[in-house]
Amino acid sequence: MYYIITYCNISKKYDFKEQFLTTNQLWLHIFRQLYKIGQSVTKSLKLSPVVKTSLADQVEQNLMEYLKKNNFKVGDAMPKEIELAEELGVSRNVVREALSRLRMLGIVESKKRKGMVITEPDLLSSVTRLMDPSLLSDKTMKDIFELRLVLEVGMSDLLVVRKTDEDIVELKDIARKEAEDPECKHSLEVRLGYEIAFHGKLYAMTGNSTLTRFQQMLLPIFNYMMEVESHLKSEPPRGDISHMDLVTTLEKGTAAELRRNMRAHLTPHYARL
Repeated sequence: MYYIITYCNISKKYDFKEQFLTTNQLWLHIFRQLYKIGQSVTKSLKLSPVVKTSLADQVEQNLMEYLKKNNFKVGDAMPKEIELAEELGVSRNVVREALSRLRMLGIVESKKRKGMVITEPDLLSSVTRLMDPSLLSDKTMKDIFELRLVLEVGMSDLLVVRKTDEDIVELKDIARKEAEDPECKHSLEVRLGYEIAFHGKLYAMTGNSTLTRFQQMLLPIFNYMMEVESHLKSEPPRGDISHMDLVTTLEKGTAAELRRNMRAHLTPHYARL
């Protein structure tokens, strides 16, 4: 028995041809065509490398997705450990390890009679513990201080809007004491104290608790600056804008003027690093 195969040669402007094949030839022809198709599909696949993760990693990710999909809120209780293990098909030890990771991130905490509950993570807690100059490179230190420069210049609008007469009086008092203190010319520690007090007050005036904590987080950086300055052979550069100048601008000027003067005040500090 013969079979007629009709095919089209596209390269020759649709040149149709017929070919007589035996049964064996027909199957051979089919297998060859299937092989070509398989080869073309294989070449077109874009495979990603297999990422090897532990069971605890997978459970941690699954739990995070579970919390998001089910809209868990702060104070909500999570399912019991044994229930999670049965649902996920893993041992309780694996679930326990995944939960301990979430606890370290501040996402969950253990409470009596309620078990594991959702809590609001402390965003700056982990960063604060790592804010140690001995653990950070000089470039990282400069990057962090540059971030401070950006924040303090950027919060000028908040300061102008939220300032009070009492705030201005307190800032003037700090700036006046600094200007009259003879120790400022000789003691880096004294100068640093006034620097922290003045800028700490500015952060507090914003009414933004995260900004205030950020200033507290930067205290080790200020100490590092003091250490750097103590080894300078010459007097460190000083800006043209003093703390009292900033108070005057904040009291009578615009947000744009305060931004400009704040940048002029802080840039020399950044240059010291």
